[in-house]
Amino acid sequence: MQSLAHAGLIKDCLFPAATLRYRNNMRLLALICALAAASPVLAAATDWQDVAPETRVRLISADQPDANGKILAGLEIDMPPSFKTYWRVPGETGIPITLDLTGSTGIAAHQMLWPYPKIDLSQGFVDFVYYGPTVLPLELTADGQPIDLKLSAIMGICSDICVPVQASFRLMIDPTKPDAGQGVRLAQALANVPLPGDEAAVGEVFATPEGLAVALNSTEIDPASVIAAGPGDSALLFGAPQKSPDKSLVLLPLLGGDETQVVGQTIEITYMTPSGPYVVVRKIAAGST
Repeated sequence: MQSLAHAGLIKDCLFPAATLRYRNNMRLLALICALAAASPVLAAATDWQDVAPETRVRLISADQPDANGKILAGLEIDMPPSFKTYWRVPGETGIPITLDLTGSTGIAAHQMLWPYPKIDLSQGFVDFVYYGPTVLPLELTADGQPIDLKLSAIMGICSDICVPVQASFRLMIDPTKPDAGQGVRLAQALANVPLPGDEAAVGEVFATPEGLAVALNSTEIDPASVIAAGPGDSALLFGAPQKSPDKSLVLLPLLGGDETQVVGQTIEITYMTPSGPYVVVRKIAAGST
């Protein structure tokens, strides 16, 4: 969960209206704000690569470690507002983004930090997408050696048609030379990465013949924003939220299989509030509306 907290602290520095959410780690906040104020000594970005018509991709980095030695990089996608790529769970028709860091040195671990996506119903299917210019943050844990980041990415880019595209990058990261410009780009993306939510805000999650029922205990949650997805590479897939006769519930249809197959499985409930996106983890219980 440290990754999500890190996202919130960067948001605190850049977006003062949200400061009440992140006042518990002022040392890390000071470090992040210092990144934003630093002079851009090194251009921490690869060259752009054209991967599809009107679409190009590059790798960027803030080159600034936080208090835990973590460094933020990111995949920047420049595409028209009507073009889209996909969230970690792409939906019914999307192409998932995959990253391969084989050959990198100086990196002990990495984690993709996924901004909250749009629930896209425009083609008659349920997909989870990002439209237009997009930055997908990547958190790197350094091992103390010089960082040579080698990254290959495969993703889907869609306009009138969807095509899989591939790009490979190499970026030497110098933590002694922070890049303020790339730091701001990454901070803007991190501001939309869901933070751990209030456990009391979301109640029981249970399977019904109609799909997944999610009890919402907070009026701050936008019912139309609720996304249910299994963690990691889970095959669980649920549709867009639907109204329930019980106004405290939202229903998300199960896309494939039946309710008996999901009981007992872990699910992440992601949702939007006026102060930003959050996520909680639940076990799916058996039940009915």
